[in-house]
Amino acid sequence: MVILITGITSGFGKAMAERLAADGHKVYGTHRKAVEQIPGVSYIKADSTVEEDVEATVKAVLDAEGRIDVFINNAGMGIGGPLEFTSMEDAQRQMDVNFTGMVRFVRRIVPVMRAQGGGKIICFSSIGGLMGLPFQGMYSASKFAIEGYCEALRLEVRSFGIDVVLIEPGDFATAFTAQRKSVAAPEAYEVYKTYAKSLESIENDEQTGLKPEYLAGIISKIVRMKRPGYHYIISTLEQRLSVFLKAILPQRWFAAILSSYYKL
Repeated sequence: MVILITGITSGFGKAMAERLAADGHKVYGTHRKAVEQIPGVSYIKADSTVEEDVEATVKAVLDAEGRIDVFINNAGMGIGGPLEFTSMEDAQRQMDVNFTGMVRFVRRIVPVMRAQGGGKIICFSSIGGLMGLPFQGMYSASKFAIEGYCEALRLEVRSFGIDVVLIEPGDFATAFTAQRKSVAAPEAYEVYKTYAKSLESIENDEQTGLKPEYLAGIISKIVRMKRPGYHYIISTLEQRLSVFLKAILPQRWFAAILSSYYKL
């Protein structure tokens, strides 16, 4: 199969590119910075926030292969901190990279898959797209947007043989933690006195989380499935339990659990 993955320089993207190439698929991946390339993977320099880059990426794959069987929207970034202190510039950047960048690619890939009679669109959401996480509110908002978009897209394109799958990872040990842009204004720490402890807890959970190769193995199976599920929560048992509790508990009860967990 011909697979296009956005953001393959590290973390999930790199692990998926390595695994899917090893599986024998023809893998194309986007990157924004120079990196050591994975053997057997074709690299395309592109920024998902730039329309011309997105158009050129899709064209390059089609020119080379004539089709795109699987599109994996993985590119993303995180902005942390109290919402009150998050600048509009950062808020717009968060949505443009995580959500609008995905939309740019999907708009160009759906016609391709429709014309060829089917395909798979796999988009990365997060457990943070299923519940609003304190001090990660803008990140959660971008992932909530992905959830709603993909639910609607799935209904619209299923008659064309296109599967839309949501991936909802929990905490993983990747470079995402180090690359997160967090509000550093002293006033934020003074006003929100639990911010420092919450941030420490968030980063610890990520750094001690699952390995991206584990997720790549699951993606490998999803790619091969004739009828994949609508969504996959890929996380520890504790985090899967939190999603279940949110669905069954009164909102105040679940809010109390989150407040305790994040030391609010």
